[in-house]
Amino acid sequence: MSKIEDCLVDARMPTKFGTFQLFAFPGDDETKEDLALVMGKIEGRMLVRVHSECFTGDVLHSMRCDCGEQLDLAMERIAKEGKGIIVYSRQEGRGIGLVNKLKAYNLQDEGLDTVEANIALGFNAELRNYKNAAKILKNLGVNKINLMTNNPSKVEDLTDEGFDVTQTKHLPNPNEENIEYLKTKAKKMRHDISID
Repeated sequence: MSKIEDCLVDARMPTKFGTFQLFAFPGDDETKEDLALVMGKIEGRMLVRVHSECFTGDVLHSMRCDCGEQLDLAMERIAKEGKGIIVYSRQEGRGIGLVNKLKAYNLQDEGLDTVEANIALGFNAELRNYKNAAKILKNLGVNKINLMTNNPSKVEDLTDEGFDVTQTKHLPNPNEENIEYLKTKAKKMRHDISID
């Protein structure tokens, strides 16, 4: 692959799902880089996941959310396809940061849902944007994407950024700890999730 604009460094990344190439790019926050995990040749319509950082889900395997499970599923699907990209966006807690997310967890344990907890802390329900993710995908040479998501805002934002977007639903397996969280995402944040 030829030199990629704005790429700070890239390295081979063997994983339990297969070998990827990991690219680091400048993030919106000067102290955090955004990442792109790439498998296979970038050509045609690429299978893509734009994944927001979730330390508790991605690293600690928290059952309060579906984030870690969605990241693993994306890596598994890309490995099965033989090519694809995960943009790892450093926007912890829908943009409120890890400490505030943990404060929101405490409010959720007191009965607030995830949206109400963010608002009680003085934030909007959603602070993320996908402009840097779009820039990274463009720098990688991508313009047609099959986006693994249940979030219509991601589809709309990336379409607005000029991508030809199709959507593949990316469904988690609900558990007793995250079922209300998932219902809130469906009811209050328009996520395309059906829960019985």
